[in-house]
Amino acid sequence: MLNTLRKVFGFHEFRPNQESVVRSLLKKQDVLAIMPTGGGKSLCYQLPAVLLPGTCMVISPLIALMKDQVDGARSNGIRAAFLNSSQSPDERDEVMHNLLSNSLDLLYVAPERFILSHFRETLSRVQLSMAVIDEAHCISEWGHDFRPDYLSLSDLVTLFPHTPVAAFTATATHTVQQDILDKLALRHPLIVRASFDRPNLIYDVCFKDKADAQMIALLKSNPGKAGIIYRTSRKSVSDTAAMLQAKGFRALPYHAGLSDTERKRNQEAFIRDEADVIVATIAFGMGIDKSNIRFVIHADLPKSIENYYQETGRAGRDGEPAACTLLFSQGDIPKMRFFIDAMPDDAERQRALTALSKVVAFASTSVCRRRTLLDYFGETYPPDNCNSCDICLGTRRLVDCTLQAQMVLSAIVRTEERFGAGHIADILTGSQNKKILDFGHDRLKTYGVGKHHDKKYWRQLIDELLAQKVIQKSEGLYPILFLLPKAGRILKREERIDMVRVLDKKKGQPLPIEISAPYDSQLFELLRSLRKQIADEQGIPPYVVFSDRTLHDMAANLPRTAEAMLTVSGVGEIKLERYGRQFLRLIDRYCSDHHS
Repeated sequence: MLNTLRKVFGFHEFRPNQESVVRSLLKKQDVLAIMPTGGGKSLCYQLPAVLLPGTCMVISPLIALMKDQVDGARSNGIRAAFLNSSQSPDERDEVMHNLLSNSLDLLYVAPERFILSHFRETLSRVQLSMAVIDEAHCISEWGHDFRPDYLSLSDLVTLFPHTPVAAFTATATHTVQQDILDKLALRHPLIVRASFDRPNLIYDVCFKDKADAQMIALLKSNPGKAGIIYRTSRKSVSDTAAMLQAKGFRALPYHAGLSDTERKRNQEAFIRDEADVIVATIAFGMGIDKSNIRFVIHADLPKSIENYYQETGRAGRDGEPAACTLLFSQGDIPKMRFFIDAMPDDAERQRALTALSKVVAFASTSVCRRRTLLDYFGETYPPDNCNSCDICLGTRRLVDCTLQAQMVLSAIVRTEERFGAGHIADILTGSQNKKILDFGHDRLKTYGVGKHHDKKYWRQLIDELLAQKVIQKSEGLYPILFLLPKAGRILKREERIDMVRVLDKKKGQPLPIEISAPYDSQLFELLRSLRKQIADEQGIPPYVVFSDRTLHDMAANLPRTAEAMLTVSGVGEIKLERYGRQFLRLIDRYCSDHHS
Protein backbone atom coordinates (compact mmCIF):
# COMPACT_ATOMS: atom_id res chain seq x y z
CA MET A 1 0.00 0.00 0.00
CA LEU A 2 2.72 2.49 1.02
CA ASN A 3 4.84 1.38 -1.92
CA THR A 4 1.96 2.16 -4.33
CA LEU A 5 1.37 5.52 -2.62
CA ARG A 6 4.99 6.45 -3.28
CA LYS A 7 5.54 4.86 -6.71
CA VAL A 8 2.20 5.67 -8.39
CA PHE A 9 1.11 8.90 -6.68
CA GLY A 10 4.49 10.31 -5.61
CA PHE A 11 3.45 10.86 -1.98
CA HIS A 12 5.49 9.74 1.01
CA GLU A 13 2.69 9.76 3.57
CA PHE A 14 -1.10 9.74 3.67
CA ARG A 15 -3.13 12.85 4.41
CA PRO A 16 -5.47 12.67 7.44
CA ASN A 17 -8.13 9.90 7.16
CA GLN A 18 -6.88 8.55 3.81
CA GLU A 19 -5.14 5.48 5.23
CA SER A 20 -8.15 4.21 7.23
CA VAL A 21 -10.40 4.52 4.13
CA VAL A 22 -7.87 2.74 1.89
CA ARG A 23 -7.39 -0.10 4.43
CA SER A 24 -11.17 -0.59 4.78
CA LEU A 25 -11.69 -0.80 1.02
CA LEU A 26 -8.80 -3.26 0.67
CA LYS A 27 -10.65 -5.37 3.29
CA LYS A 28 -13.83 -4.96 1.15
CA GLN A 29 -15.69 -2.95 3.83
CA ASP A 30 -18.30 -0.30 2.86
CA VAL A 31 -17.29 3.31 3.52
CA LEU A 32 -18.96 6.71 3.93
CA ALA A 33 -16.26 9.40 3.86
CA ILE A 34 -17.13 13.06 4.36
CA MET A 35 -13.87 14.85 3.59
CA PRO A 36 -13.29 18.46 2.55
CA THR A 37 -12.37 19.41 -1.00
CA GLY A 38 -8.62 19.12 -1.33
CA GLY A 39 -8.56 16.37 1.32
CA GLY A 40 -7.53 13.76 -1.26
CA LYS A 41 -10.77 11.79 -1.73
CA SER A 42 -9.86 10.41 -5.19
CA LEU A 43 -6.66 8.79 -3.87
CA CYS A 44 -8.81 6.91 -1.30
CA TYR A 45 -10.38 4.80 -4.07
CA GLN A 46 -7.76 5.08 -6.84
CA LEU A 47 -5.06 3.45 -4.70
CA PRO A 48 -7.20 0.36 -3.80
CA ALA A 49 -8.35 0.24 -7.46
CA VAL A 50 -4.71 -0.26 -8.48
CA LEU A 51 -4.16 -3.03 -5.90
CA LEU A 52 -7.46 -4.97 -6.10
CA PRO A 53 -8.32 -7.32 -8.99
CA GLY A 54 -11.14 -6.10 -11.26
CA THR A 55 -12.53 -2.65 -12.12
CA CYS A 56 -13.55 0.13 -9.73
CA MET A 57 -16.73 1.82 -11.00
CA VAL A 58 -16.99 5.49 -10.02
CA ILE A 59 -20.43 7.11 -10.33
CA SER A 60 -20.12 10.88 -10.69
CA PRO A 61 -22.71 13.53 -11.66
CA LEU A 62 -20.15 15.79 -13.33
CA ILE A 63 -19.67 14.64 -16.92
CA ALA A 64 -17.41 17.64 -17.57
CA LEU A 65 -15.09 16.49 -14.79
CA MET A 66 -14.71 12.86 -15.88
CA LYS A 67 -12.15 13.50 -18.62
CA ASP A 68 -9.93 15.46 -16.21
CA GLN A 69 -10.15 12.70 -13.60
CA VAL A 70 -9.27 10.07 -16.21
CA ASP A 71 -6.38 12.20 -17.57
CA GLY A 72 -5.07 12.60 -14.01
CA ALA A 73 -5.29 8.86 -13.27
CA ARG A 74 -3.66 7.94 -16.58
CA SER A 75 -0.80 10.38 -15.95
CA ASN A 76 -0.01 8.25 -12.88
CA GLY A 77 -0.07 5.06 -14.99
CA ILE A 78 -3.55 3.91 -13.89
CA ARG A 79 -5.72 2.20 -16.54
CA ALA A 80 -8.73 4.54 -16.50
CA ALA A 81 -11.64 5.43 -18.81
CA PHE A 82 -15.01 7.18 -18.71
CA LEU A 83 -18.32 6.35 -20.35
CA ASN A 84 -20.76 9.19 -21.03
CA SER A 85 -22.89 10.96 -23.64
CA SER A 86 -20.01 13.21 -24.80
CA GLN A 87 -18.36 10.24 -26.59
CA SER A 88 -18.94 8.88 -30.09
CA PRO A 89 -20.41 5.34 -30.44
CA ASP A 90 -16.95 4.04 -31.48
CA GLU A 91 -15.33 5.54 -28.37
CA ARG A 92 -18.01 3.99 -26.13
CA ASP A 93 -17.56 0.60 -27.85
CA GLU A 94 -13.82 0.72 -27.17
CA VAL A 95 -14.39 1.46 -23.47
CA MET A 96 -16.92 -1.40 -23.21
CA HIS A 97 -14.43 -3.76 -24.87
CA ASN A 98 -11.71 -2.75 -22.36
CA LEU A 99 -14.17 -3.16 -19.50
CA LEU A 100 -15.23 -6.67 -20.56
CA SER A 101 -11.62 -7.76 -21.15
CA ASN A 102 -10.68 -6.69 -17.59
CA SER A 103 -8.29 -3.99 -18.90
CA LEU A 104 -9.51 -1.15 -16.68
CA ASP A 105 -8.64 -0.26 -13.08
CA LEU A 106 -11.11 2.65 -13.05
CA LEU A 107 -14.32 3.39 -14.95
CA TYR A 108 -16.20 6.69 -14.45
CA VAL A 109 -19.92 6.72 -15.34
CA ALA A 110 -22.87 9.09 -14.79
CA PRO A 111 -25.84 7.96 -12.62
CA GLU A 112 -28.07 8.17 -15.73
CA ARG A 113 -26.03 5.34 -17.31
CA PHE A 114 -26.22 3.19 -14.19
CA ILE A 115 -30.04 3.21 -14.47
CA LEU A 116 -29.93 1.60 -17.97
CA SER A 117 -30.82 -2.12 -17.86
CA HIS A 118 -28.36 -3.11 -20.64
CA PHE A 119 -25.51 -1.42 -18.76
CA ARG A 120 -26.45 -3.28 -15.57
CA GLU A 121 -26.52 -6.51 -17.55
CA THR A 122 -22.96 -5.74 -18.78
CA LEU A 123 -21.80 -5.07 -15.21
CA SER A 124 -23.05 -8.51 -14.17
CA ARG A 125 -20.38 -9.98 -16.51
CA VAL A 126 -17.58 -7.82 -15.08
CA GLN A 127 -15.43 -8.28 -11.99
CA LEU A 128 -16.05 -5.11 -9.96
CA SER A 129 -13.42 -4.36 -7.30
CA MET A 130 -15.71 -1.74 -5.72
CA ALA A 131 -18.46 0.77 -6.49
CA VAL A 132 -17.72 4.40 -5.62
CA ILE A 133 -20.30 7.18 -5.37
CA ASP A 134 -18.79 10.63 -5.77
CA GLU A 135 -20.76 13.72 -4.61
CA ALA A 136 -22.86 11.37 -2.44
CA HIS A 137 -24.83 14.29 -0.91
CA CYS A 138 -26.79 14.35 -4.21
CA ILE A 139 -28.81 11.32 -2.99
CA SER A 140 -30.29 13.32 -0.09
CA GLU A 141 -33.33 15.53 -0.46
CA TRP A 142 -31.97 17.44 2.58
CA GLY A 143 -28.77 18.24 0.71
CA HIS A 144 -28.15 21.41 -1.29
CA ASP A 145 -27.83 19.59 -4.63
CA PHE A 146 -30.41 16.77 -4.69
CA ARG A 147 -30.47 14.72 -7.94
CA PRO A 148 -33.36 12.25 -8.42
CA ASP A 149 -31.13 10.00 -10.61
CA TYR A 150 -29.02 9.33 -7.53
CA LEU A 151 -31.89 7.46 -5.85
CA SER A 152 -31.24 4.50 -8.21
CA LEU A 153 -27.86 4.02 -6.47
CA SER A 154 -29.68 2.41 -3.55
CA ASP A 155 -29.71 -0.72 -5.81
CA LEU A 156 -25.92 -1.09 -5.58
CA VAL A 157 -25.80 -3.25 -2.44
CA THR A 158 -28.45 -5.66 -3.76
CA LEU A 159 -27.03 -5.88 -7.30
CA PHE A 160 -23.46 -6.43 -6.03
CA PRO A 161 -23.79 -8.10 -2.61
CA HIS A 162 -20.07 -9.03 -2.42
CA THR A 163 -18.67 -5.73 -3.69
CA PRO A 164 -17.74 -2.90 -1.30
CA VAL A 165 -19.61 0.39 -1.83
CA ALA A 166 -17.85 3.65 -0.94
CA ALA A 167 -19.64 7.01 -0.81
CA PHE A 168 -17.67 10.29 -0.79
CA THR A 169 -18.76 13.90 -0.35
CA ALA A 170 -17.21 17.18 0.73
CA THR A 171 -20.38 18.68 2.23
CA ALA A 172 -22.90 16.99 4.49
CA THR A 173 -24.61 18.13 7.66
CA HIS A 174 -25.35 15.37 10.20
CA THR A 175 -28.90 15.11 8.79
CA VAL A 176 -27.60 14.61 5.23
CA GLN A 177 -25.02 12.08 6.50
CA GLN A 178 -27.73 9.93 8.07
CA ASP A 179 -29.89 10.24 4.95
CA ILE A 180 -26.99 8.97 2.76
CA LEU A 181 -26.49 5.97 5.08
CA ASP A 182 -30.23 5.16 5.08
CA LYS A 183 -30.75 5.51 1.32
CA LEU A 184 -27.66 3.52 0.30
CA ALA A 185 -28.22 0.87 3.01
CA LEU A 186 -24.45 0.55 3.51
CA ARG A 187 -23.40 -2.63 5.38
CA HIS A 188 -21.47 -1.98 8.62
CA PRO A 189 -19.61 0.88 6.96
CA LEU A 190 -16.52 2.71 8.15
CA ILE A 191 -17.80 6.26 8.71
CA VAL A 192 -15.20 8.99 8.37
CA ARG A 193 -16.29 12.51 9.18
CA ALA A 194 -13.15 14.54 8.66
CA SER A 195 -12.79 18.10 9.84
CA PHE A 196 -14.51 20.56 7.50
CA ASP A 197 -11.70 23.01 8.16
CA ARG A 198 -9.71 24.14 5.13
CA PRO A 199 -6.79 25.83 6.92
CA ASN A 200 -5.21 27.11 3.69
CA LEU A 201 -8.31 29.18 2.78
CA ILE A 202 -8.50 32.82 3.87
CA TYR A 203 -12.05 34.17 4.35
CA ASP A 204 -12.91 37.84 3.84
CA VAL A 205 -16.32 39.55 3.75
CA CYS A 206 -16.33 43.08 2.30
CA PHE A 207 -19.13 45.63 2.19
CA LYS A 208 -20.29 45.62 -1.44
CA ASP A 209 -19.82 49.07 -2.91
CA LYS A 210 -19.17 49.53 -6.65
CA ALA A 211 -18.69 45.79 -7.19
CA ASP A 212 -16.95 46.19 -10.58
CA ALA A 213 -14.19 48.35 -9.06
CA GLN A 214 -13.84 45.92 -6.15
CA MET A 215 -13.49 42.92 -8.47
CA ILE A 216 -10.89 44.75 -10.60
CA ALA A 217 -8.87 45.59 -7.46
CA LEU A 218 -8.97 41.96 -6.31
CA LEU A 219 -7.87 40.69 -9.73
CA LYS A 220 -5.02 43.22 -9.87
CA SER A 221 -3.79 41.87 -6.53
CA ASN A 222 -3.71 38.34 -8.05
CA PRO A 223 -1.98 38.97 -11.42
CA GLY A 224 -1.91 35.94 -13.69
CA LYS A 225 -3.47 33.71 -11.02
CA ALA A 226 -6.46 31.44 -11.59
CA GLY A 227 -9.75 32.41 -9.97
CA ILE A 228 -13.54 32.05 -10.09
CA ILE A 229 -16.09 34.87 -9.73
CA TYR A 230 -19.64 33.77 -8.86
CA ARG A 231 -22.68 35.84 -9.90
CA THR A 232 -26.39 35.11 -9.41
CA SER A 233 -27.79 35.58 -12.94
CA ARG A 234 -26.66 34.71 -16.44
CA LYS A 235 -26.84 38.39 -17.42
CA SER A 236 -24.55 39.48 -14.58
CA VAL A 237 -22.11 36.68 -15.55
CA SER A 238 -21.99 37.90 -19.16
CA ASP A 239 -21.76 41.59 -18.13
CA THR A 240 -18.98 40.93 -15.61
CA ALA A 241 -16.96 38.80 -18.05
CA ALA A 242 -17.31 41.48 -20.78
CA MET A 243 -16.32 44.25 -18.31
CA LEU A 244 -13.20 42.35 -17.20
CA GLN A 245 -12.22 41.56 -20.81
CA ALA A 246 -12.51 45.27 -21.64
CA LYS A 247 -10.13 45.99 -18.75
CA GLY A 248 -7.57 43.55 -20.19
CA PHE A 249 -8.21 40.51 -17.98
CA ARG A 250 -8.28 36.99 -19.44
CA ALA A 251 -11.83 36.28 -18.23
CA LEU A 252 -14.56 34.05 -19.71
CA PRO A 253 -18.25 33.44 -18.85
CA TYR A 254 -19.70 30.05 -17.86
CA HIS A 255 -23.45 29.46 -17.43
CA ALA A 256 -26.24 27.16 -18.57
CA GLY A 257 -27.46 29.65 -21.22
CA LEU A 258 -24.31 29.26 -23.32
CA SER A 259 -24.18 26.62 -26.04
CA ASP A 260 -22.52 23.34 -25.02
CA THR A 261 -19.67 24.12 -27.43
CA GLU A 262 -18.98 27.58 -25.98
CA ARG A 263 -19.27 26.39 -22.39
CA LYS A 264 -16.88 23.51 -23.07
CA ARG A 265 -14.45 25.82 -24.92
CA ASN A 266 -14.40 28.33 -22.04
CA GLN A 267 -13.93 25.60 -19.45
CA GLU A 268 -11.07 24.06 -21.46
CA ALA A 269 -9.36 27.48 -21.76
CA PHE A 270 -9.55 27.92 -17.97
CA ILE A 271 -8.34 24.39 -17.22
CA ARG A 272 -5.43 24.78 -19.65
CA ASP A 273 -4.31 28.11 -18.11
CA GLU A 274 -5.31 30.03 -21.27
CA ALA A 275 -7.81 32.09 -19.25
CA ASP A 276 -7.19 33.26 -15.70
CA VAL A 277 -10.75 33.92 -14.55
CA ILE A 278 -14.05 32.11 -15.02
CA VAL A 279 -17.20 34.11 -14.20
CA ALA A 280 -19.96 31.60 -13.37
CA THR A 281 -23.53 31.40 -12.15
CA ILE A 282 -23.93 30.15 -8.61
CA ALA A 283 -26.75 27.89 -9.81
CA PHE A 284 -24.66 26.05 -12.39
CA GLY A 285 -22.44 23.24 -11.06
CA MET A 286 -18.94 23.55 -12.43
CA GLY A 287 -17.10 20.35 -13.27
CA ILE A 288 -13.67 21.76 -12.62
CA ASP A 289 -10.93 19.76 -10.94
CA LYS A 290 -8.30 22.49 -11.33
CA SER A 291 -5.99 22.32 -8.32
CA ASN A 292 -4.31 25.73 -8.56
CA ILE A 293 -7.29 28.12 -8.17
CA ARG A 294 -5.88 30.90 -5.99
CA PHE A 295 -9.03 32.95 -5.33
CA VAL A 296 -12.82 32.72 -5.35
CA ILE A 297 -14.95 35.88 -5.31
CA HIS A 298 -18.67 35.80 -4.53
CA ALA A 299 -19.89 39.05 -6.05
CA ASP A 300 -23.46 38.07 -5.05
CA LEU A 301 -24.85 36.11 -2.11
CA PRO A 302 -24.54 32.31 -2.33
CA LYS A 303 -27.80 30.35 -1.92
CA SER A 304 -26.74 28.49 1.23
CA ILE A 305 -23.82 27.85 3.55
CA GLU A 306 -23.32 24.47 1.83
CA ASN A 307 -23.11 26.20 -1.55
CA TYR A 308 -20.69 28.78 -0.15
CA TYR A 309 -18.52 26.06 1.40
CA GLN A 310 -18.48 23.99 -1.79
CA GLU A 311 -17.84 26.98 -4.08
CA THR A 312 -15.04 28.44 -1.93
CA GLY A 313 -13.74 24.85 -1.66
CA ARG A 314 -12.76 24.95 -5.33
CA ALA A 315 -9.88 27.22 -4.30
CA GLY A 316 -6.57 25.87 -3.03
CA ARG A 317 -7.17 22.18 -3.73
CA ASP A 318 -3.38 21.79 -3.94
CA GLY A 319 -3.10 22.78 -0.27
CA GLU A 320 -1.48 26.14 -1.04
CA PRO A 321 -3.06 29.35 0.39
CA ALA A 322 -6.05 30.81 -1.47
CA ALA A 323 -8.39 33.77 -0.84
CA CYS A 324 -12.20 33.62 -0.59
CA THR A 325 -13.88 37.03 -0.78
CA LEU A 326 -17.61 37.65 -0.35
CA LEU A 327 -18.97 41.06 -1.39
CA PHE A 328 -22.06 41.59 0.76
CA SER A 329 -24.75 44.21 0.95
CA GLN A 330 -28.27 44.00 2.37
CA GLY A 331 -29.38 45.21 -1.07
CA ASP A 332 -28.65 41.70 -2.42
CA ILE A 333 -31.28 40.10 -0.18
CA PRO A 334 -34.38 41.27 -2.16
CA LYS A 335 -32.83 39.85 -5.36
CA MET A 336 -32.45 36.46 -3.70
CA ARG A 337 -35.96 36.75 -2.23
CA PHE A 338 -37.32 37.34 -5.75
CA PHE A 339 -36.01 33.91 -6.90
CA ILE A 340 -37.17 32.20 -3.70
CA ASP A 341 -40.68 33.70 -3.81
CA ALA A 342 -41.10 32.28 -7.33
CA MET A 343 -40.66 28.70 -6.06
CA PRO A 344 -43.99 26.83 -6.38
CA ASP A 345 -43.33 24.30 -3.59
CA ASP A 346 -43.99 25.66 -0.05
CA ALA A 347 -41.51 23.33 1.70
CA GLU A 348 -38.77 24.08 -0.84
CA ARG A 349 -39.43 27.82 -0.49
CA GLN A 350 -39.20 27.63 3.30
CA ARG A 351 -35.94 25.65 3.11
CA ALA A 352 -34.48 28.25 0.74
CA LEU A 353 -35.50 31.13 3.06
CA THR A 354 -33.91 29.41 6.06
CA ALA A 355 -30.73 28.79 4.03
CA LEU A 356 -30.64 32.46 2.94
CA SER A 357 -31.03 33.71 6.52
CA LYS A 358 -28.03 31.59 7.57
CA VAL A 359 -25.89 33.04 4.76
CA VAL A 360 -26.87 36.58 5.81
CA ALA A 361 -26.03 35.76 9.44
CA PHE A 362 -22.61 34.43 8.33
CA ALA A 363 -21.89 37.60 6.31
CA SER A 364 -23.06 39.92 9.12
CA THR A 365 -21.32 38.21 12.05
CA SER A 366 -18.43 39.67 14.03
CA VAL A 367 -17.36 36.14 15.11
CA CYS A 368 -14.48 34.25 13.42
CA ARG A 369 -15.67 33.19 9.92
CA ARG A 370 -14.00 29.78 10.21
CA ARG A 371 -15.68 29.06 13.55
CA THR A 372 -19.07 30.14 12.14
CA LEU A 373 -18.69 27.89 9.06
CA LEU A 374 -17.56 24.85 11.04
CA ASP A 375 -20.31 25.39 13.60
CA TYR A 376 -22.86 25.09 10.78
CA PHE A 377 -21.56 21.58 10.03
CA GLY A 378 -21.70 20.62 13.71
CA GLU A 379 -17.96 20.98 14.30
CA THR A 380 -16.30 22.91 17.12
CA TYR A 381 -13.30 25.09 16.31
CA PRO A 382 -11.31 25.44 19.56
CA PRO A 383 -8.67 28.14 18.77
CA ASP A 384 -9.55 31.70 19.79
CA ASN A 385 -8.02 33.11 16.61
CA CYS A 386 -7.80 31.40 13.18
CA ASN A 387 -5.38 34.09 11.88
CA SER A 388 -6.87 33.70 8.41
CA CYS A 389 -10.18 35.56 8.27
CA ASP A 390 -11.04 39.26 8.27
CA ILE A 391 -12.38 39.11 11.83
CA CYS A 392 -9.36 37.32 13.37
CA LEU A 393 -6.78 39.32 11.43
CA GLY A 394 -8.10 42.41 13.22
CA THR A 395 -9.11 44.25 10.07
CA ARG A 396 -12.41 45.14 11.72
CA ARG A 397 -13.86 45.80 15.15
CA LEU A 398 -17.21 46.65 16.75
CA VAL A 399 -17.88 50.36 17.11
CA ASP A 400 -20.73 52.07 19.00
CA CYS A 401 -22.80 53.82 16.29
CA THR A 402 -25.87 54.70 18.38
CA LEU A 403 -25.62 58.47 17.71
CA GLN A 404 -25.27 57.91 13.95
CA ALA A 405 -28.17 55.41 14.03
CA GLN A 406 -30.33 58.11 15.65
CA MET A 407 -29.47 60.44 12.76
CA VAL A 408 -30.63 57.82 10.23
CA LEU A 409 -33.86 57.13 12.14
CA SER A 410 -34.56 60.84 12.54
CA ALA A 411 -34.11 61.40 8.77
CA ILE A 412 -36.54 58.53 8.04
CA VAL A 413 -39.13 59.99 10.48
CA ARG A 414 -38.76 63.55 9.14
CA THR A 415 -39.35 62.32 5.57
CA GLU A 416 -42.49 60.47 6.74
CA GLU A 417 -41.07 56.97 5.98
CA ARG A 418 -41.55 57.52 2.25
CA PHE A 419 -37.99 57.20 0.87
CA GLY A 420 -35.28 54.62 0.22
CA ALA A 421 -31.76 54.15 1.57
CA GLY A 422 -30.00 56.23 -1.11
CA HIS A 423 -32.18 59.28 -0.48
CA ILE A 424 -31.73 59.06 3.31
CA ALA A 425 -27.93 58.86 2.84
CA ASP A 426 -28.09 61.90 0.51
CA ILE A 427 -29.94 63.91 3.20
CA LEU A 428 -27.36 63.01 5.86
CA THR A 429 -24.37 63.85 3.64
CA GLY A 430 -25.91 67.17 2.55
CA SER A 431 -26.27 66.29 -1.15
CA GLN A 432 -27.39 69.05 -3.52
CA ASN A 433 -29.06 66.68 -5.97
CA LYS A 434 -32.32 67.69 -7.68
CA LYS A 435 -34.54 65.23 -5.77
CA ILE A 436 -33.37 66.60 -2.39
CA LEU A 437 -33.99 70.21 -3.47
CA ASP A 438 -37.37 69.44 -5.15
CA PHE A 439 -38.70 67.91 -1.92
CA GLY A 440 -37.23 70.70 0.19
CA HIS A 441 -35.23 68.16 2.20
CA ASP A 442 -32.28 70.56 2.31
CA ARG A 443 -34.33 72.46 4.95
CA LEU A 444 -34.65 69.44 7.29
CA LYS A 445 -32.95 69.51 10.68
CA THR A 446 -31.05 66.33 9.75
CA TYR A 447 -29.80 67.72 6.40
CA GLY A 448 -25.98 67.51 6.28
CA VAL A 449 -25.58 66.34 9.92
CA GLY A 450 -23.57 63.35 8.70
CA LYS A 451 -21.33 65.06 6.14
CA HIS A 452 -18.21 64.03 8.13
CA HIS A 453 -18.86 60.47 6.79
CA ASP A 454 -19.20 59.52 3.11
CA LYS A 455 -22.35 58.08 1.55
CA LYS A 456 -20.88 54.52 1.65
CA TYR A 457 -20.68 54.75 5.47
CA TRP A 458 -24.36 55.69 5.77
CA ARG A 459 -25.41 52.93 3.34
CA GLN A 460 -23.45 50.45 5.46
CA LEU A 461 -25.09 51.70 8.66
CA ILE A 462 -28.55 51.44 7.05
CA ASP A 463 -27.65 47.82 6.11
CA GLU A 464 -26.68 47.20 9.74
CA LEU A 465 -30.00 48.66 10.99
CA LEU A 466 -31.86 46.41 8.54
CA ALA A 467 -29.85 43.37 9.72
CA GLN A 468 -30.50 44.20 13.39
CA LYS A 469 -34.27 44.59 12.71
CA VAL A 470 -34.31 48.28 13.70
CA ILE A 471 -35.82 49.29 10.36
CA GLN A 472 -37.40 47.41 7.50
CA LYS A 473 -37.53 47.80 3.75
CA SER A 474 -40.78 47.55 1.79
CA GLU A 475 -41.16 45.06 -1.06
CA GLY A 476 -41.22 46.18 -4.67
CA LEU A 477 -39.08 47.92 -7.26
CA TYR A 478 -38.52 51.09 -5.20
CA PRO A 479 -38.28 49.91 -1.57
CA ILE A 480 -38.80 52.51 1.14
CA LEU A 481 -37.50 52.38 4.72
CA PHE A 482 -39.77 52.37 7.77
CA LEU A 483 -39.20 52.03 11.52
CA LEU A 484 -39.71 48.89 13.62
CA PRO A 485 -40.43 48.92 17.41
CA LYS A 486 -36.70 48.66 18.29
CA ALA A 487 -36.11 52.06 16.61
CA GLY A 488 -38.04 53.87 19.37
CA ARG A 489 -35.74 52.43 22.05
CA ILE A 490 -32.67 53.56 20.13
CA LEU A 491 -34.05 57.09 19.64
CA LYS A 492 -34.59 57.25 23.43
CA ARG A 493 -31.04 55.83 24.00
CA GLU A 494 -32.50 52.84 25.84
CA GLU A 495 -30.55 50.56 23.48
CA ARG A 496 -27.25 50.92 21.65
CA ILE A 497 -26.20 49.92 18.14
CA ASP A 498 -22.78 48.46 17.33
CA MET A 499 -21.48 48.18 13.79
CA VAL A 500 -18.49 46.26 12.45
CA ARG A 501 -16.02 48.80 11.01
CA VAL A 502 -13.11 47.94 8.71
CA LEU A 503 -9.77 49.20 10.02
CA ASP A 504 -6.73 50.29 8.00
CA LYS A 505 -7.74 48.37 4.92
CA LYS A 506 -7.39 50.22 1.64
CA LYS A 507 -10.23 49.94 -0.86
CA GLY A 508 -10.26 46.51 -2.48
CA GLN A 509 -7.04 45.50 -0.73
CA PRO A 510 -7.10 41.75 -0.08
CA LEU A 511 -6.01 40.00 3.09
CA PRO A 512 -2.36 38.90 3.00
CA ILE A 513 -1.61 35.46 1.53
CA GLU A 514 1.65 33.75 2.32
CA ILE A 515 2.80 30.63 0.47
CA SER A 516 3.76 28.00 3.04
CA ALA A 517 7.48 27.74 2.15
CA PRO A 518 9.85 30.15 0.36
CA TYR A 519 10.77 29.22 -3.22
CA ASP A 520 12.52 30.74 -6.24
CA SER A 521 9.67 32.58 -8.01
CA GLN A 522 11.67 33.06 -11.23
CA LEU A 523 12.34 29.32 -11.49
CA PHE A 524 8.69 28.60 -10.61
CA GLU A 525 7.54 30.66 -13.64
CA LEU A 526 9.99 28.77 -15.90
CA LEU A 527 8.70 25.45 -14.55
CA ARG A 528 5.13 26.65 -15.18
CA SER A 529 5.99 27.45 -18.82
CA LEU A 530 7.55 24.01 -19.32
CA ARG A 531 4.49 22.38 -17.71
CA LYS A 532 2.17 24.30 -20.07
CA GLN A 533 4.23 23.28 -23.12
CA ILE A 534 4.12 19.58 -22.15
CA ALA A 535 0.38 19.75 -21.32
CA ASP A 536 -0.42 21.35 -24.70
CA GLU A 537 1.60 18.71 -26.55
CA GLN A 538 -0.29 15.93 -24.75
CA GLY A 539 -3.73 17.60 -24.81
CA ILE A 540 -4.16 17.52 -21.02
CA PRO A 541 -4.60 20.24 -18.34
CA PRO A 542 -1.29 21.59 -16.93
CA TYR A 543 -2.11 20.55 -13.34
CA VAL A 544 -2.36 16.92 -14.50
CA VAL A 545 1.37 17.06 -15.36
CA PHE A 546 2.31 18.50 -11.92
CA SER A 547 0.38 20.62 -9.41
CA ASP A 548 1.50 24.12 -8.39
CA ARG A 549 2.49 22.64 -5.05
CA THR A 550 4.86 20.18 -6.76
CA LEU A 551 6.40 23.03 -8.80
CA HIS A 552 6.78 25.14 -5.62
CA ASP A 553 8.58 22.17 -4.04
CA MET A 554 10.91 21.88 -7.06
CA ALA A 555 11.60 25.63 -7.01
CA ALA A 556 12.39 25.47 -3.28
CA ASN A 557 14.55 22.31 -3.15
CA LEU A 558 16.19 22.41 -6.63
CA PRO A 559 16.41 18.62 -7.25
CA ARG A 560 19.31 17.81 -9.64
CA THR A 561 19.04 13.99 -9.82
CA ALA A 562 16.29 11.41 -10.41
CA GLU A 563 16.59 10.28 -6.77
CA ALA A 564 16.18 13.86 -5.52
CA MET A 565 13.22 14.40 -7.87
CA LEU A 566 11.44 11.38 -6.33
CA THR A 567 11.53 13.13 -2.93
CA VAL A 568 9.40 15.99 -4.35
CA SER A 569 5.75 15.72 -3.28
CA GLY A 570 3.62 14.57 -6.23
CA VAL A 571 6.44 12.99 -8.27
CA GLY A 572 6.01 9.22 -8.56
CA GLU A 573 7.99 6.80 -10.70
CA ILE A 574 5.61 7.03 -13.70
CA LYS A 575 5.72 10.85 -13.75
CA LEU A 576 9.48 10.82 -13.23
CA GLU A 577 9.81 8.54 -16.27
CA ARG A 578 7.41 10.69 -18.37
CA TYR A 579 8.42 14.22 -17.44
CA GLY A 580 11.35 14.07 -15.03
CA ARG A 581 14.17 14.44 -17.56
CA GLN A 582 12.77 17.71 -19.01
CA PHE A 583 12.23 19.29 -15.57
CA LEU A 584 15.65 18.14 -14.29
CA ARG A 585 17.30 19.61 -17.39
CA LEU A 586 15.57 22.97 -16.83
CA ILE A 587 16.49 23.05 -13.10
CA ASP A 588 20.10 22.06 -13.90
CA ARG A 589 20.41 24.81 -16.52
CA TYR A 590 18.83 27.37 -14.17
CA CYS A 591 21.14 26.42 -11.27
CA SER A 592 24.20 26.64 -13.51
CA ASP A 593 23.17 30.15 -14.60
CA HIS A 594 22.13 31.47 -11.18
CA HIS A 595 23.71 29.42 -8.41
CA SER A 596 27.16 28.51 -9.68
